[in-house]
Amino acid sequence: MKIVDIRVRVFTHTSREVRDSDGHTHPGEPHRVRQALLTITADDGSEGHAFAGTELVRPSLIDRFVKVVLLGQDPFDRERLWQGLAHWQRGSTAQLTDRTLAVVDLALWDLAGRKLGVPVYKLIGGYRDKVPAYGSTMCGDEMAGGLATPEDYGRYAEWLIKRGYKAIKLHTWMKPVSWAPDPKMDVRACAAVREAVGPEVPLMLDAYHGYSRTEALWLGRQLQELGYYWYEEPMNESSTSSYAWLAQNLDIPVLGPETADGKFHTRAEWIKAGACDILRTGVHDVGGIGPSLKIIHLAESFGMDCEIHGSGAGNLTLCAVQKNGRWYERGLLHPFIDYDVVPDYLNSRADAMDADGNIAMPQRPGLGDDINFGYIDANPG
Repeated sequence: MKIVDIRVRVFTHTSREVRDSDGHTHPGEPHRVRQALLTITADDGSEGHAFAGTELVRPSLIDRFVKVVLLGQDPFDRERLWQGLAHWQRGSTAQLTDRTLAVVDLALWDLAGRKLGVPVYKLIGGYRDKVPAYGSTMCGDEMAGGLATPEDYGRYAEWLIKRGYKAIKLHTWMKPVSWAPDPKMDVRACAAVREAVGPEVPLMLDAYHGYSRTEALWLGRQLQELGYYWYEEPMNESSTSSYAWLAQNLDIPVLGPETADGKFHTRAEWIKAGACDILRTGVHDVGGIGPSLKIIHLAESFGMDCEIHGSGAGNLTLCAVQKNGRWYERGLLHPFIDYDVVPDYLNSRADAMDADGNIAMPQRPGLGDDINFGYIDANPG
């Protein structure tokens, strides 16, 4: 079995999400956006698919790196192929990012699951067939009735609990909001949510990632008083020593790293330094399912939980195969966005949530994305 073709289909679909100048997602008017689908094909006709931003699978990357490493190779040799791509990152990381590695890795796993007729989480070795979701909000904004005030966060938290979520994570205000960041406003929002949902609901904060040590420590101590479940990325994650200092001075669990480069190597250094209490991984952060599994087991060997960052079929698969993690991150959520609306390019959501806040693992072969190929072919971008 050999890989004979790698192609990218760019298509357009309607979205209500826009990004601000710092890259944070907010609600906007419906508009057309471009997205890509990477497809890897083997000589027996088997295919694997993965969605991507168009910049991650542009022709120069596919031709220069991905085709060079993958064409003519056995698609089941995922580790060797992933290592081959990772090798090319030395000196080329500005072009060949971990996010591109993740797209290729996801497509290879999807091909294997579709070829064998099983969900990828069963192929890896499932631990559970459903996972509780926490509602993960968008960043704060300045929209009336959106997430502009602490009271807005409190009202929205009440709605999220009624919808079925058993836990909530706040993303608070960040640049380019005119007055942000402000740790005191973060505390006000966190307090409003705690008051709205009561003392038993697990709550988390993903703070502005550029606070100083003193700001991060003060904010963490306020979260402890509010009974928050974890504290995430209040400082630049390049400074492992700052996180080691923070974790040593707080009782609330510090979770990380999320954005720090270095895949499993960096996560090992964080454990060694005592820089986190809960480890973090996600398919798009570290280059795919394969390296994420290494991080999950790394955490397990140290008796640590490892929580998965982000939504999507790949991250849902990781949640299904781990013992040492509790939640699936569902979002990003906002009062003006109905997350349950199925995007044009899918027939159904892989992470459909029931009234009890649980997500059942998709049972279709592959990663679980129910792709509307007819729509994609009819709407080239």
